[in-house]
Amino acid sequence: MEKNKTVTLQEPIDAGFDGASTAADVIEGIDLSGKVAIVTGGYAGIGLETTSVLSGAGATVIVPARDIEKATRALKGIERVQIAPLDLADPASIDAFADKFLASEQPLHIMVNNAGVMANPFTLDKRGYESQFATNHLGHFQLVVRLWPALRRANGARVVALSSWGHRFSPVVFEDLHFQQREYDRWLAYGQSKTANALFAVELDRRGREEGIRAFAVHPGSIVDTDLKRYMSEEELQKAGVFDQDGKPILDPSKQLKTIEQGAATSVWCAVSPQLNGMGGVYCENCDISPVTTEDKTQGGNDISKRAPSKAFGVFPYAIDPVAAKRLWELSELLLNN
Repeated sequence: MEKNKTVTLQEPIDAGFDGASTAADVIEGIDLSGKVAIVTGGYAGIGLETTSVLSGAGATVIVPARDIEKATRALKGIERVQIAPLDLADPASIDAFADKFLASEQPLHIMVNNAGVMANPFTLDKRGYESQFATNHLGHFQLVVRLWPALRRANGARVVALSSWGHRFSPVVFEDLHFQQREYDRWLAYGQSKTANALFAVELDRRGREEGIRAFAVHPGSIVDTDLKRYMSEEELQKAGVFDQDGKPILDPSKQLKTIEQGAATSVWCAVSPQLNGMGGVYCENCDISPVTTEDKTQGGNDISKRAPSKAFGVFPYAIDPVAAKRLWELSELLLNN
């Protein structure tokens, strides 16, 4: 996590891991003693595994939580974990969390923007913003901007934004972010928010790299044993090929159908791996930098279980476009100030 002004091209580096690699695999031999991390959503699913693995390597991990009781139960027994209230859909809550952290004068070495919602019914927050965009992107944007002094203080920080292969569903539709002029489609809205996560990493890295702040976007894989599926019915999950007829998860890391431990691997790799020193602003999957693609080559349509095995699905150009990334950053600033 050292300062370096070089810019990384969006192409694989053959890091030596694959879809079956776990978070424990990629952090092996890395000492995070004295490092401070924040993991949003770090008390459930792959966020909980991320918290556990970072803590196990010696880091102090702050876990922002909307549900303090649930977080306390989930994190019991994990060392060096601190829980603090935060609701990513509430700007005042984000400011309060950031103020408290900044008052501690701690550096922030690792920030994993892991929390999110997926495919929920049409909902607007109290500002009138579409909820998936507001929670997945705008809440994390506000949090990172407010914590910038702590990231700079680390003298070598990494920010990891949880995107998704779902970014292929939609670019950021700047002319109608909140579905005021078109019929709401929960998957288009999810795709737009995940593209926003990827673009955020591009522009964050550009703005931060001279101060030692590097950023990465991550597709963790399809991990069905998490709360993210709460808005999908059992029938939808079976039709998508992630659950079998008995309601059990279908696991095949060659198709990015992963366990929680495998799903957390790329986030942790981006957060700590020395293989990425001097790099940033890239979209990653399966513990490697993804290739650029212009079409969905996964095959199988919406049935994930019928996908052809693939080392990498890739990233669409619009999700790493620096012009769109700059536009999104500037628009996000305006949205926060409205």
